[in-house]
Amino acid sequence: MIPYTGGCQCGQVRYEIHAEPLTLYLCHCKECQKQSSSAFGMSLTVPRDAVVIVQGKPKSWTRKSDNGREVNNLFCGDCGTRLFHERTYNPNTINVKAGTLDDTSWLCPVGNIWTRSAQSWVIISDQLLNYDGQPEDVRPLWGKWTQQHP
Repeated sequence: MIPYTGGCQCGQVRYEIHAEPLTLYLCHCKECQKQSSSAFGMSLTVPRDAVVIVQGKPKSWTRKSDNGREVNNLFCGDCGTRLFHERTYNPNTINVKAGTLDDTSWLCPVGNIWTRSAQSWVIISDQLLNYDGQPEDVRPLWGKWTQQHP
C-alpha cells in the first residue's frame, strides 16, 4: 500500500507517506475534540522523514497540549483541514490526522489516550490499550500495532 496518500478537503494540500505507520490511536483530549469537531481525534504516528508534501504548503500554528508540551499543528490554509501534529519533544515522528487519508478502510486503532476527557457516551473497549492521560511510554502502542500489522 506504500505510499499512503492523503490530503485536505479542498485538494490544495496533498501528501504521501513512504513508510509503514508505527501506530494508530484515538485521542480524547479537549484539544483533539475541538480540532476534529468530534468526540476524539485519530492520530496515525509515522516516521517524520516518511511524510512528503507533494502539493501545496500547509500553514502551521503552535499550541500547548493538555500535558503542557508544545505541538505544531499543520493544516490547509484554504479549507482549514487539520493534516498533521508535530510534537516538538519528538522530532522523529509526526502524527497524521488519519481521516485525511484517501483510503481509511484499513484503519483500526490500537488504543485510546486522555480517556479521562472522553465524552460520556463514548465506549472505550478494554480490548485496546487505554490511558487516562498522555502515556509516558508510547512503545506499547507501537508494539500492539506491530502485532496487528506484521
